Amino acid sequence: MPAPRRRPRPTPLGDSDPFTPDEARPVRVRSRALSADTHFEPHRHPWGQLAYCATGIVQVMTVPDEANLQTVTYIVPPSRAVWIPPGTRHAVTVREDAELRTLYVFAGATPAGWQSCRMIVVSALLRELVQAMDAATRRAAEPARDQLLTGLVLDELAHADTQPLGVPLPRDKRLRALCEAVLNAPGERGTLAEWAADTGASERTVARLFREELGTTYQQWRQQAVLAHALPLLARGVPVGQVAAATGYASDSAFSAMFKAAMGQPPTRWSFQSGGTG
Repeated sequence: MPAPRRRPRPTPLGDSDPFTPDEARPVRVRSRALSADTHFEPHRHPWGQLAYCATGIVQVMTVPDEANLQTVTYIVPPSRAVWIPPGTRHAVTVREDAELRTLYVFAGATPAGWQSCRMIVVSALLRELVQAMDAATRRAAEPARDQLLTGLVLDELAHADTQPLGVPLPRDKRLRALCEAVLNAPGERGTLAEWAADTGASERTVARLFREELGTTYQQWRQQAVLAHALPLLARGVPVGQVAAATGYASDSAFSAMFKAAMGQPPTRWSFQSGGTG
């Protein structure tokens, strides 16, 4: 990941050599404290990357190119992480002050079948392994120990639970405008017809675009957008009632029912800061 910027026209910098993974040492760990609104310009690298925060919130967005034709945005709270495959173009924005933990994984060590982005649960074991491999704290003079930690990290990644929490964004300008409007106003529960009216397209046209470009319905897509907005709020300890209101639900029970159906547990048990399993 290149160095962050704070203004629209920075000069991006490349990663420094000590963090580049290779066949001899396939997993490297980089830890950085980053302030809110820090932004990494769209970039790619030949190694895989796992990004998560010990504290704070980051947003990871894939950027379309010849290999990846769809934009997907991930809101990443503590105890969750996003896997970015080798060569995938992506951008990162820090939504809240964050202690960012980045694993760089040599392309040849990528877990089998991990050719696309995914969000995973960061287990207590993986969290401790990352801390042990942090360049600032690890025992660099013990290569045998480093190899053991690397093997455990790769095995823990391969067996990590995944969750479909990415929010895909379309290329069609009309549908993109609608989706971005919904993301910017998660508390608004307008109908598809009402949202479509602002784009200059009919409800029927927009519904067709959702199916063709995103392979889903508006309601299914909006649920993913609601979850992406709700999870960071829950991570900060915001009461469920406030989260429900902030995402356009008239009652705690209706929000909780949707959340449990999607995530397998009620929001009251979704404790990121304490390392909950979700």
